[in-house]
Amino acid sequence: MSISSINYSSSVLGAQIRNINQQLTDLSTQLATGKLSQNYSGMGTNEGFAIAGRAQISNIAAYTDTITNVNVSINLANTALQSLTKIRSTVQTGSANTAQDLNVNGQTIAQNTAAAQFGSMVGVLNTQTGNRYLFSGTAVNTQPVADAGDIINGTTTQAGFKTVMAERQAADLGANGMGRLVQTQPTPSSIQVSEDVAGSPFGLKLKAVSSTLTGATVTGPSGSPVSFSVDLNGINPNNGDKLSVQFTLPDGTTEQIDLTASSATPTPLGSFAIDASVPVNPNNTAANLNTALNTAITKLANTSLVAASAVTAGDNFFNTASSAIGTPVNNQAAPAAPVTGTTALSGASPSDSISPGFVAGDTITVNGTTLTFVASGATGNQLNVTDSIQTLLTKIDAITGTSKPSTVHGGSITIKTDDAASLNINSSNTGALASLGFASTPVTATQPPLRVGSSPASSATTLVNGSANTVKWYQGNDGPGSARSTAMARVDDDVTVQYGAQANEDAIRRQLQAIAVFGTFSTSPTGQYSGGQVAALSLRVTQALTQQPGQQRIEDIQTDIAMAQNTMKDASTRQTQAKAQLQTIIDQAESASPDQVASEILALQNALQASYQVTSNLAQLSLVKFL
Repeated sequence: MSISSINYSSSVLGAQIRNINQQLTDLSTQLATGKLSQNYSGMGTNEGFAIAGRAQISNIAAYTDTITNVNVSINLANTALQSLTKIRSTVQTGSANTAQDLNVNGQTIAQNTAAAQFGSMVGVLNTQTGNRYLFSGTAVNTQPVADAGDIINGTTTQAGFKTVMAERQAADLGANGMGRLVQTQPTPSSIQVSEDVAGSPFGLKLKAVSSTLTGATVTGPSGSPVSFSVDLNGINPNNGDKLSVQFTLPDGTTEQIDLTASSATPTPLGSFAIDASVPVNPNNTAANLNTALNTAITKLANTSLVAASAVTAGDNFFNTASSAIGTPVNNQAAPAAPVTGTTALSGASPSDSISPGFVAGDTITVNGTTLTFVASGATGNQLNVTDSIQTLLTKIDAITGTSKPSTVHGGSITIKTDDAASLNINSSNTGALASLGFASTPVTATQPPLRVGSSPASSATTLVNGSANTVKWYQGNDGPGSARSTAMARVDDDVTVQYGAQANEDAIRRQLQAIAVFGTFSTSPTGQYSGGQVAALSLRVTQALTQQPGQQRIEDIQTDIAMAQNTMKDASTRQTQAKAQLQTIIDQAESASPDQVASEILALQNALQASYQVTSNLAQLSLVKFL
């Protein structure tokens, strides 16, 4: 028989002691680090929750970084927009000032201020955060607005706004300085005023004529080109009898000339002299009326028309909303007259309708959407053949989604669109479409800048696309869709914010345009009509800088980005709360309680001490003692 010796290291007691030592080591590490283990395998069954929670916290950290960066951009954009509102207020206050003292350059102090503020506004719109332009939409690496000097004065190869304005003024005034109107006396007792060319976009347009002149015959406005006539028929009017002529100006405003028959000496302003010779000669009265009307038209042309021309030139140069312009034939009404918004799309002569007109079954396709003509009872994408041109334009605008409604002005139809690349209009009845002024199909949009179409400008009859030889003031993103959607960021799992901005947004563009017009326009310091020109322009600029119902405001842009900021604030609050809860889950899964660990260490130390005592006793054991 053999007797094995007692080996401490291989004994159950030794293994127990080693286990206790290992536990003490682990607990000491837990006490020092506060963690259950230094590896995932030792964390326990709840570690899966901790891993998932840690991933979510990482996502929250990424969202927090995004929110921080977006807030920087929004704060800079808001500061820029706030500067724009201050610029608007400064220029508007100056334009509303009645003082019209001209300096040697033919400008007022308010205009000089506007010129300086234009440069400031361009600088604001070219604001960057890092290497990203704030007002370029998606084209973040492209300066959104051309240099102020280039916009106004042009470059060596491209015309600036000053040139466009001068060309437009010459085209609107005409060679005779009467707003492209021709005034004659067909007979000694009559007067006739007509537009020089049918369908021209330039000059004064005859809108309406009314008369209380005793015995006189007034005809028109009608015909092509539009004209009206007044025949005294050999009869002197009475004191106080009046002739009123209403005109439409290029910017869409209307002005009226009132001339009153008077026997007073001297003849009062705004009147014409009744012949008082013996015997009375009414033809002299007609001559006096002709002279007074000529003087009044010339004054209107050289004051309000010049101001309206400058405003319209601003629209031609700055307005990025594109359009298709058609010059319709006269309607069938007797006497023939230019079409208006109320002109019907079909009808028997001599009704106020186009000819040839549309018939039931005809179609007009706008950007892929078809409008069908029916005899009556139109619904949805249908039109009655007897509907008006304005009804058709309203239907087209609903399809294109234009921010500016299409118009009928001076016999010309203008179909407006915010996206020139997409406009495409066809019709199954090309003859009726040609009656609306669109002889070529498909109808597409002309993009600005628009320039006077021929030289000399004083006799031009068309506007043409000037993009090849004219400075493009806005150089950023110009595609369809909202400006806000050009910059987007995900700030939570299911939350995105839109905070983009573009310098060509309507509110910004209108302000830049108005300030450019006011700051660029100049006149002769000593001209007969200079004061009237500046006064008329100041009135228009003040109105342009006054917020109108339905128009986008810069404050609206600020509201949009403020909403994005509030959305991010709410997301950040939720994430802070979620992060705290997730951290609690992680801590519960991975953290070791110091009190519990200390208690376990104490228990193990007691157990270890007892084990050592037993081991010590066993170490002294001998066969004699055992027996």
